[in-house]
Amino acid sequence: MSASHEQVETVDITSLNAVAAGTNRKQPRIVAAGLGGRLMGTADLVKVTAEQITEDSLQSLAEKDEQERLKYTKVKHISEQEWTLSNFYKHINWLNAILVVAIPAYGIYNAVNYPPQLKTITLAFILYLFSGISITAGYHRLFAHKSYDAHVSCRLFFAFFGAGAVEGSIKWWSHSHRIHHRYTDTPRDPYDARQGFWFSHMGWMLTKPNPKNRARADINDLANDWVVTFQHRHYLLLMVLSAFVFPTVVAGLFWGDYWGGFIYGGILKTFIIQQATFCVNSLAHWIGVQPFDDRRTPRDHVLTAIVTFGEGYHNFHHEFPSDYRNALKWYQYDPTKVVIYTLYRLGLAWNLKTFSQNAIEQGLLQQQQKKLDRLRQELNWGTPVDQLPVWTREEFNEKAKSEGLILISGIVHNVKSFIKEHPGGQPLVRASLGKDATKAFNGAVYAHSNAAHNLLATMRVAVLSEGEINGNTFELQNQMLAKEKQA
Repeated sequence: MSASHEQVETVDITSLNAVAAGTNRKQPRIVAAGLGGRLMGTADLVKVTAEQITEDSLQSLAEKDEQERLKYTKVKHISEQEWTLSNFYKHINWLNAILVVAIPAYGIYNAVNYPPQLKTITLAFILYLFSGISITAGYHRLFAHKSYDAHVSCRLFFAFFGAGAVEGSIKWWSHSHRIHHRYTDTPRDPYDARQGFWFSHMGWMLTKPNPKNRARADINDLANDWVVTFQHRHYLLLMVLSAFVFPTVVAGLFWGDYWGGFIYGGILKTFIIQQATFCVNSLAHWIGVQPFDDRRTPRDHVLTAIVTFGEGYHNFHHEFPSDYRNALKWYQYDPTKVVIYTLYRLGLAWNLKTFSQNAIEQGLLQQQQKKLDRLRQELNWGTPVDQLPVWTREEFNEKAKSEGLILISGIVHNVKSFIKEHPGGQPLVRASLGKDATKAFNGAVYAHSNAAHNLLATMRVAVLSEGEINGNTFELQNQMLAKEKQA
């Protein structure tokens, strides 16, 4: 009888990388008008093929580092050069520096000399909520992660007020974020937390990135959404209208505070939203606990959640990225989740994605087990039985009385230093020296606690060659006691 030996086809890594990067099919090119096309984005970082990504991914880090060292021996990219007085301006991304540093600094300076009106502060707070929710519920959970579907009216709202946060277009923001999830804590991560708090918070935007860390993610779904493409093409106009013109006109026309609307409802509102969003990249990778996975930097912390409209349960998010929730417990702060659920109840959102409770509990249990395993390794559980020397009965008898040895479950234990500390008294131990005390220890005289069995294990010195060896003395005791009850 002949058997078939056909091999299962192995997936082609390059082809799969092409699918993940979206380069396996032609995508429509979405060109933003004028300066808007360059706002907070670097085209060099996405000009990469699936072949290049595959080659880099399959290389060892040592090989890659050596190749890069040789490549840049004579000419180094500015990001790899030391900062000096003569080249510091080359390191800086000046457009982003203007957007997230210079303009906010101008607003803060004017705010000191121009006290706000209560109506203007109220407007600024409302717009802060609109822009903040547009980033978290819109840019992040709807567009970047597709954790739910939304009515066109919601998508337009998110597109307009999200532009007012001055964080780039939906297309650019979501693409960068998908790359962040695909390459978390690696050089390809745009805001790699391993490079420090400052870098992941703002430094990555204010300095020129290294093109060798370029990466791509599939955004074909976004390229086919007319709201996304419209916003990207006209991003500069929409950004100026939403961030600055809208609050200026509202405050000016309704209560005559044009300047206040511009400063407080425009510049300062935008600055606070930006800083809140940046905290997701920095603070959420810096403080807190890691209940689901500790191999990477994301963490859960209520402070981050408060600052970021509920995005602070970041360890959960990185494990279950397409879940529309960040917080699971009713008492955990996640207003973005509440907004999405409210839209669902109003019929404006649907297909809310959640991971099964079973998968979530599995993640929690596995992480707890990892912590227990680490703690177990730090404790003294005694020499493993298979690493103990083997003694003959003659060797045991010769050393037993003088060295304080007792035989239990085929294992020789040195109890000499413990005789005086034995809770049941010294005579019990002394009477057992040089003898097999297995039955006596396991219930015939005393049924010892689990702690006693653990302590006994730390006293192992050898195993008897002809003995019946059982390293789990506590389980053996339970078996012996169960037999006694049945008898």
